[in-house]
Amino acid sequence: MEKIPALNGGGIISNIWMISREYNDLAGAGGVKDVVFQLSESLIKEDSCRVSIVLPGYGFINPEQAGFKPIYRRGKRQDRLRFGVDMNYGLEERRESCMVWFKKEKAVTLYLIEADRFSEKFDVYTYTDEEAAREAWKKTGTGHYDYFAMNVLLQKAALELMVCLDEKPDVIHCHDGHTALIPALIYECQGWRCFFKDTGCLVTIHNAGVGYHQEVADLPFAHGITGLPWSVIGENRLSGKFDPLLAAGSYAVLNTVSSNYAKELMESEEDARTDWLGHALAARGYTIEGVTNGIQPESFNPLKAKELGLAASYDPSSEEDELAGKRQCKERLLQTLAEKKLPAGLELFGKIAVKPDDPLFTFIGRLSEQKGVDHFLVAIENLFSEYEDCQAVILGSGSEYLDAAIRSLSLKKELAGRLCFVRGFSLELANHIYAAGDFFVIPSRYEPCGLTDYMAQLFGAVPVVHHVGGLVKVVDNETGIAYRGDSADELYGALVRAQELYLQPDKMRKMQRMAVRKIREEYTWDVVKTKYLELYRQAMLRRQKAS
Repeated sequence: MEKIPALNGGGIISNIWMISREYNDLAGAGGVKDVVFQLSESLIKEDSCRVSIVLPGYGFINPEQAGFKPIYRRGKRQDRLRFGVDMNYGLEERRESCMVWFKKEKAVTLYLIEADRFSEKFDVYTYTDEEAAREAWKKTGTGHYDYFAMNVLLQKAALELMVCLDEKPDVIHCHDGHTALIPALIYECQGWRCFFKDTGCLVTIHNAGVGYHQEVADLPFAHGITGLPWSVIGENRLSGKFDPLLAAGSYAVLNTVSSNYAKELMESEEDARTDWLGHALAARGYTIEGVTNGIQPESFNPLKAKELGLAASYDPSSEEDELAGKRQCKERLLQTLAEKKLPAGLELFGKIAVKPDDPLFTFIGRLSEQKGVDHFLVAIENLFSEYEDCQAVILGSGSEYLDAAIRSLSLKKELAGRLCFVRGFSLELANHIYAAGDFFVIPSRYEPCGLTDYMAQLFGAVPVVHHVGGLVKVVDNETGIAYRGDSADELYGALVRAQELYLQPDKMRKMQRMAVRKIREEYTWDVVKTKYLELYRQAMLRRQKAS
């Protein structure tokens, strides 16, 4: 296998560390978990690459049950590796203690940072019902009050871990604003500056929307807890707040998760949704590269029915398979929902009839305005009033307002048997919904990339998408149905087109086949990773020029 040449001419890209708040099924809240996991799995296929990933040791993770082992000091089997991390609050000097767990999966090594600040959290980003019940000031679904301190602790602890293990990565890959301060820390802080003098940094912006930057308004607090110079804090503000993503531009290569989203941020009015982050970076001469996320098709292959827990196997890409297996999956899901046989932890609202001949519209995702859920509710109710032979299933959680609106809609007498809302998330149930659905609706107001459109297509569900951001990879009338206007009326028109498509099975089968083939040709991680390897080379070159 071809080696990955390093830019110093004498080595290879062999040591990649990723820092993230999410990873696969271990700790997940959105698409970040899938990208970190699947990109890592793809990179280790290169015989030169080993990948290490550092995550917080959240309270919902039991390290021993998850197969992790503690790290001990060298030669001292009973003395666990422990180090302090300075976390000063303004002028108040503070230090937090950390220990580390590790687990190896193939050539990927996972590290969990054990610290009180992490172990008291029972969701990746927000407070749970249980936490809210114990302490009234914690509101279900709201973000952690110490989000910035959590991010800083993770980043500093990751760097300290590398020093303790004498690991000098070729590249540190930082995922989202939660880890975007690492490039500044290793350039500006004494000790780390020397140790990581040959380490490049790549910062991947998974979502640049307002509220996702992990910015902080209290500048003395930001200065004290990060240890960064006042000049760095002062020069990297958006709307008066210290912004980690803006700061990263001075020290790292930046990319986002689709080429179209990168263009929107740098060149269009869509950047208003980010508080003009892309334009601020462009004004400084920095570029956000666009690399459209990939996917591992075999992880969502309905031919593996037993592995995925499906009722039957089928092949959406086959010229011969007319998807009898997919119909069985649809019948099974409708029966399961009708009988309310759900995985633990989920709540069901509304009723759905077992009518597999009717087109089934599905939605899986976070209940938020960004995801266009409000548009979907209006459009689907209008569709139901116009057409009697269609149904819908919604799986997700999030905004209390949208949650209440969906429950209210699902309980309307005139929609009895047609709309079912399952609150929460289950990977098992999600796979069943993808396999059962005829159409998968993604009405996002903006969408950096989108992975659920891939998943739906691989399961043979035709995506209906707002043609924005990374969703432009869905080609209208070829691999899905796309609409341009950000409104419920535009979405309604797209749903009507889907309803009409359902009555043209030959055309729909052609679309299903084309979608899967396009993914396998253009969007597997084995294809996409080559673009990340090039960004890693750029990051190393940038660091070497600065040294």
